[in-house]
Amino acid sequence: MIHARERQQVAYFMRRLYQLRLTTTSGGNVSVRVGADRFAITASSTDKARARACEVAVIDLDGRNLTPELTPSSETSMHLRIYEECAEVGAVCHAHPPHLAAFVCSDAVLRLDLLAETYALVDEPVVVPYYHSGSKELAEAVAAAAGRSSSILMRNHAATATGRTLLQAFNRIELLEDTARLSLRCLHLPGVTGLSPTHRRELDQQHR
Repeated sequence: MIHARERQQVAYFMRRLYQLRLTTTSGGNVSVRVGADRFAITASSTDKARARACEVAVIDLDGRNLTPELTPSSETSMHLRIYEECAEVGAVCHAHPPHLAAFVCSDAVLRLDLLAETYALVDEPVVVPYYHSGSKELAEAVAAAAGRSSSILMRNHAATATGRTLLQAFNRIELLEDTARLSLRCLHLPGVTGLSPTHRRELDQQHR
């Protein structure tokens, strides 16, 4: 099996996304760069809870499927455009976290300044308009947003996080969902405060 290690990685993180309820059986996709001109991505119509390496497709940056026995994800063009536009991106996690969905369906703003870990490790999200899943318009909009932030909220659809590694991209999706859940809970609590300007500057100096 070509690129076995990277395909195993993709399958492993896809299973983690599902196990943590960050996506649905049919939703979400994960990819990782393979060298300079290829990436591995979850295939279409597979059970995300039981993702296996043999169900992960390999695509080159010309869009050719190097695993013709597999049907790539419908969002393959989005991942491809991100890799084309953002040389620093090594992995992409696209998921459907349930609490974060409240924010992609509304004008509410995520409070990244509530917890130091989130503020330090997650970029301020960029929101892209709704476009049909798998469309060229969606791929272009998300790729453009990925040039500005590693955290992308897709209106009435889902969220996408990028990273140098799959672990980093996964961590960002997880932190975005945690932030959404915390933000919603804080709506019902008195006296909620975020990090002070001094604390934010300290974290900026350390992590950015």
